[in-house]
Amino acid sequence: MTQQDHPVNPVEAHAETPLDALPVIDLSLAGGSPADRTRLHDGLRTAATRVGFFQLVGHGVTPAETTALTDAMRAFFALPEADRLAVANLHSPHYRGYTRTGDERTGGSRDWRDQLDIGAELPPHVPAPGEPPYWWLEGPNQWPAALPELRTAALAWIDRLGAVARTLLHELLAAIGARPDFYDPAFAGHPHLRLKLVRYPGTAPDGAAQGVGAHKDYGFITLLLQDTVGGLQVERPDGTFLDVPPLEGAFVVNLGELLEVATDGYLKATSHRVVSPPGARERFSVPFFYNPRLDAHIEPLDFPLAHHAPGATQDPANPLYADFGMNEWKGYTRAHPEVTRRHHPDLAA
Repeated sequence: MTQQDHPVNPVEAHAETPLDALPVIDLSLAGGSPADRTRLHDGLRTAATRVGFFQLVGHGVTPAETTALTDAMRAFFALPEADRLAVANLHSPHYRGYTRTGDERTGGSRDWRDQLDIGAELPPHVPAPGEPPYWWLEGPNQWPAALPELRTAALAWIDRLGAVARTLLHELLAAIGARPDFYDPAFAGHPHLRLKLVRYPGTAPDGAAQGVGAHKDYGFITLLLQDTVGGLQVERPDGTFLDVPPLEGAFVVNLGELLEVATDGYLKATSHRVVSPPGARERFSVPFFYNPRLDAHIEPLDFPLAHHAPGATQDPANPLYADFGMNEWKGYTRAHPEVTRRHHPDLAA
């Protein structure tokens, strides 16, 4: 069932009603009856056009799979600091590896968290003369020698959530009347799938509450695994922020800026942030980023209500490119200036 069968009033779809909680979407309805699929698509369309965020259940990821990843993550952050620094991203021209607390920046301010950046395990792609610099983002990960189970769990998570996100993207496109496989060519080959293992160690010594500053994600879809502590906040249309309490067994899903641009603002990318947990309490989370190939050129989406789209958000300080890799390269070089200065001094300026 597509939007051509059940047209949606575009004014109603973009009504700015008060946001008190994120919608909950059950992805298992994709394998159900026609009525189930209609319910799924109606829910997805509403969430994606009004909020840009929702909780996803019925995704099929098992508690055992989740435990394998979270146990390995906690074991990593329990390693001595010297072992974590041995795989610091400062050693990687591909921006892979460990970032110490306070070394990443959002909006020019430091984020009070440490993390491990992981991507698809690929040979290094050193850009040839004339090739764009974003190819530096393709390459191997760094793994702590003392924790071989981390590599197994993290790469399995990338494969598992990549499959979930692919299904979700197909259903989302169907929900707005587009061809579900419209963007499949952009993901063919080696899509730029990434995850972060993140620890928020509590409030910074100076009292600043920025776990990670307000931002939007660059790519297509993000699936976030939260622990039970909380701290994620989503910006409402009026500029206030909504707390997103953890929901057991759910992923928090948000849409990235490329989908907003591709639909001329019909689908919504929403700013979000994390407030540091109080005192010395720790918070753990795992964001997974479902992104196309670095060299994918993102064509405008063909869908029935494109002429009703309100237009994508314009930010002169954050120009967006149709070539995904340029957006990702811009993001990493800004967020990790020390890595950029060390490995790409000719580009740092």
